[in-house]
Amino acid sequence: MAKINLQTQTSRARLAPRGRPYQGRLIPGVHLGYRAAQSGTGAWVVIAADGKGAQWQKVIGHADWLEDPNFSTPDARLPKLAYVFAEIEKWTMTMNKMDVMATLNPLNVPNGPILSMKELAEEQALRETGTVVEVDHPERGKYLTVGNPIKLSDSPAVVRRSPLLGEHTDEVLRTVLGLDDKEIHAARLQGAI
Repeated sequence: MAKINLQTQTSRARLAPRGRPYQGRLIPGVHLGYRAAQSGTGAWVVIAADGKGAQWQKVIGHADWLEDPNFSTPDARLPKLAYVFAEIEKWTMTMNKMDVMATLNPLNVPNGPILSMKELAEEQALRETGTVVEVDHPERGKYLTVGNPIKLSDSPAVVRRSPLLGEHTDEVLRTVLGLDDKEIHAARLQGAI
């Protein structure tokens, strides 16, 4: 299991400016276009413009697209998605990512903010669900890491710290190889361990 130290990543994240995140994708047969749009605060939000109603077109100031045959259907918009998303981004630049989400969610427009490492580390809901957990390490101290994404009611997963180098060597030598304390000590003296 890979472990990510969110606190370290948070401090590193402040050193470099954020680049443009994921640029978008089309799902064949569905024509669902989605990509990240920058908000007015420089943060990012992912928005799907999939034609499931006209609300998103009205919200971004393009109610005219509802009657325009070049924009009124997903098939018509498909060759113009770069322009469509540029128009969406003009709108998102007028607010922060949480306001974008608060505006689009009641309209059932698929969207979500792209959280920074700091926001992920501070998000209480992620702690409550075990998505982000705090682990105590004897050398590093307490740190945040990713929890187990699989939640089973009868088999809860406990996220533990990584072992120290050589922490379980004697135990493995005893239980797996069947060595006793004398043999382990002799192997150490010979430099085998």
